[in-house]
Amino acid sequence: MKKIKVAEVITRLDWGGSPDIVRIILQGLNPDIYESKLIFGLTKNPSKKTCDFLRDFKKNVVVIPELKREVSPFTDLMALIKLYFLFRRERFDIVHTHTAKAGVLGRLAAYLARVPAIIHTPHGHNFYGYFPQVMSKVIILIERFIGCFTDKIIALTELERKDLLRFKVVGQERIILIPQGIDLKLNGDMAKKRDEIRKEFNIKPEDLLVGMVGRLEPVKGPGYFVEAAKDVARDFSNVRFLLAGEGSLHKKLIRQTQRLGLTEKFIFTGWRQDALDIIRALDILVLPSLNEAVGIVLIEAGVFSVPVVATRVGGIPEIVQDNQTGILVNPKDARGLSAAIKLLLKDETKRRQMGLAAQAWIKGRFSAEEMIKNIQGLYTDVSKGL
Repeated sequence: MKKIKVAEVITRLDWGGSPDIVRIILQGLNPDIYESKLIFGLTKNPSKKTCDFLRDFKKNVVVIPELKREVSPFTDLMALIKLYFLFRRERFDIVHTHTAKAGVLGRLAAYLARVPAIIHTPHGHNFYGYFPQVMSKVIILIERFIGCFTDKIIALTELERKDLLRFKVVGQERIILIPQGIDLKLNGDMAKKRDEIRKEFNIKPEDLLVGMVGRLEPVKGPGYFVEAAKDVARDFSNVRFLLAGEGSLHKKLIRQTQRLGLTEKFIFTGWRQDALDIIRALDILVLPSLNEAVGIVLIEAGVFSVPVVATRVGGIPEIVQDNQTGILVNPKDARGLSAAIKLLLKDETKRRQMGLAAQAWIKGRFSAEEMIKNIQGLYTDVSKGL
């Protein structure tokens, strides 16, 4: 039987989130049925899992340097042309694009190259919360246009599905809801790794560690976490705070901690390959995002029974059950964040119960196996008759 040729297209494989989903898809597709290729742009900060995967998958990888997240008419045109000729040469049966920029260029190139089936996963959207209103309207118009020749759009959350309909990107018959899946296997000695990380950062056994793991960018709201930390530190002398990640706000956040007198309380780790081990070492994970498609870090925290405090935005309420698996607060509310953090810090039993509840909730809904099964089902449906 002729194999189905599939191309997964994404701008970059930095950090986690959407790159993890692409990796899991490519690792999970049945090699007896699918012949897969990965197409992406330049990547500076891949996770360890991504590095390991690329090493094993290198024969089926194509790097297009012009495929970048930033908007640039010349390089975007070059990326479009390269994608077009690649699709024509390889004669893919399915092109599956991921994230906004790759979604526009990849789907347009696939349409021009007459690829039989075109699928897109936005991994969230930019319809609101990211850009000024005029820019958001332009983005919606572009998505409506590209949606005209998109066979299926995968929404990761119910909110994302509703927004695609509300902004009339495509009709409901072309939207399929497939929740994000991650590897739920717990590898290694969790207690040992937790102790190693805490020892590395001089966290005493009696100390409580509250942290944020992710990009240090405005949309992630790290400044609100630092602001909340000042209030928390006044009431808890044994609390430490950790920020793991890199981004444009890094230096500004360091200055903020200095200004608030929190220098000795905060740990800035920078980009870490062992982000999962960092999460294991926390007593509470905080995600103060202003907008968030899913928040994979919340799923990862649940796997390790770490309770969370997060904002009530985007798809987060579909991941965190308020007051059961974590606590949700309003965005841009440092006082709300500090109150929720203090509530968990003073009640060890509540932290443990929420962590265990989160683990049970996550295991039942966000497995990689279930996501792969649904993706393969979709690929089978769109490739019928090829």
